[in-house]
Amino acid sequence: MPTRRGTSMRYSLPLALAALLLPVAACGSDDGNEAADRKPTKKPPAAETPRPGDHKVTLTWKGKKRVYTVHAPPGYTRAEKLPLVIAMHPYPATGAAAATISGLSAKADKENFLVAYPDGLNQGFNALICCGTEDDVGFIRTMTKKLTGPWNADPDRVYATGISNGGDMSYKLAVELPDTFAAIAPVSGGYLGPDSAMDSYMPKTPVSVITFIGGLDQHYTGMDEGITAWQKRLSCDASRPEKPKNKIKKTTAKCRDGSDVIVYRLPDMGHSWPDGAGGSMSDPAAGINATDLMWKFFKSHTKKAS
Repeated sequence: MPTRRGTSMRYSLPLALAALLLPVAACGSDDGNEAADRKPTKKPPAAETPRPGDHKVTLTWKGKKRVYTVHAPPGYTRAEKLPLVIAMHPYPATGAAAATISGLSAKADKENFLVAYPDGLNQGFNALICCGTEDDVGFIRTMTKKLTGPWNADPDRVYATGISNGGDMSYKLAVELPDTFAAIAPVSGGYLGPDSAMDSYMPKTPVSVITFIGGLDQHYTGMDEGITAWQKRLSCDASRPEKPKNKIKKTTAKCRDGSDVIVYRLPDMGHSWPDGAGGSMSDPAAGINATDLMWKFFKSHTKKAS
């Protein structure tokens, strides 16, 4: 079984995930360069036609087939610019796992926003310390352009979240796709690895952060040190820790560039999604609901001018 970060932790996911998001496959085309921005001359395939529900879309990025699933809420039309949340899975998994664990599709139906679940190639994203060598930043940039184009997502309200490998990827996107994300919400993920060790590796445009890390997670120390370094580099002024309940600590910081950082440290949680909607990485006893808290945070943050 492949592992993340070279440790013995396994991220096996229930077989029930295979039944999630049964979309209609479709093919798109992007060649991994500026040709991706050319307007299509043919009518797009059915799954790329913006409409409510779940839609699996494929595109060719740098010669390889890449897949993502778009979820649009009931009543969706292109007439209204909706927020967009990009939700990324752990390793090894697919976008279906991110949907199962996070419950973001149900949240989108209730709160009226779009969700995109990209699939990492070979079930992983080339994030800060794991898992792969693909240009996932470029793939997600291309996907986001499609969603702020034909799907009419609001470019000032684009957000990223993910768990484990997907959480690490959220930090990477915040740094390497300037002027794209208003906020990110890494869950059991970290600002880690050789790139993050460099003082210059930091967002060049304001990106607010809400993150959730478990005290029983074997990667807790690295994740804690990473978000501390993030705040130091952005000259963030942190408030005194709050204790909402169950020994959970919450810190809030305002940064020099106008971004905000909220950190939830959950002493009794492992490598999980707090009160997730399902799957082996959901922790129903975490004491807080990460999906509810991140959406509340996202709603209060639009893209800031750098």
